[in-house]
Amino acid sequence: MAFLRISYSAEEQENLDIYRLEFHPEMLLALHELGIIEIREGRLSPDQLRRVYRIMRLKNCLGVNLPGAAIILELLDRIEELQDEIERLKKAR
Repeated sequence: MAFLRISYSAEEQENLDIYRLEFHPEMLLALHELGIIEIREGRLSPDQLRRVYRIMRLKNCLGVNLPGAAIILELLDRIEELQDEIERLKKAR
């Protein structure tokens, strides 16, 4: 079974049907069950799709298992939050 690759712009906020993405729906559902991504009504938000791409890059390029990739993503998200807070505090001075 072939899967359609969906392209979207960063501004697009439409949720995407998990059955129309290049990733197998069962794999996406497994990521959801592990708490790595959030699927609502069979749809994935653009932010969650970006998470899937990051997870697959960690898995395929670095050989990281899915639970390890989830931990790495959580740490990267936290780093980004802290960097944003630092920038906000710098601007507030």
